[in-house]
Amino acid sequence: MILYTFPPAPSPQRVHIFLKEKGIDIPFEQVDMMKQEQLSASFKSINPRGTVPALVLDDGTVVSEVVAICRYLDAVFPEKSLHGSDPRQQALVAEWDHRIEMECMMGIAEALRNKGDAFKNRALPGPLDIEQIADLVPRGLKRIGAFFEVLNEQLADNQFVTGDDFSVADITAFVAINFAQWVKMSVPDELTHLKRWHAEVGKRPSTQA
Repeated sequence: MILYTFPPAPSPQRVHIFLKEKGIDIPFEQVDMMKQEQLSASFKSINPRGTVPALVLDDGTVVSEVVAICRYLDAVFPEKSLHGSDPRQQALVAEWDHRIEMECMMGIAEALRNKGDAFKNRALPGPLDIEQIADLVPRGLKRIGAFFEVLNEQLADNQFVTGDDFSVADITAFVAINFAQWVKMSVPDELTHLKRWHAEVGKRPSTQA
């Protein structure tokens, strides 16, 4: 299999951190999003969605969602699962990973992609031209700030997002907080639990690579 990726971008970052946490080494090919190579005819012949990351399996199957890529790799390389060690933990990891993506990541995307020439007619990733909606920028920023508070409360009594074990939910949250800096949003000093967690995760070898 081969991974098509662009490590500076948030979604590919999640997969790369996952790979390093698991100790998985697979070949990859960089698709330069700064040059919009993900929208080229050659790449869209591989992944018609025109998005990265995209994992192409040995039988030619293309998996192009971060969650699905990580699920597949966790199943193929089951040692040190990052999706929870029992049904309860698996449910919590799935719930929080989804919440972080929908409530925080999507807020960041709203704020980032709905202004400026860089994303003109590119308000959503993928093959369609989607016009920007300026009113979504302040809404996105509000969503980010609100979820920072939610995550801070969750981390008040937990070392990691869902308890004592590092999981894909922590990867998604760590990347989201760093991604928020693209829209000039950072964790307020008073959210001490979130700042503590972010500093600790930032010291892991997987997040420093």
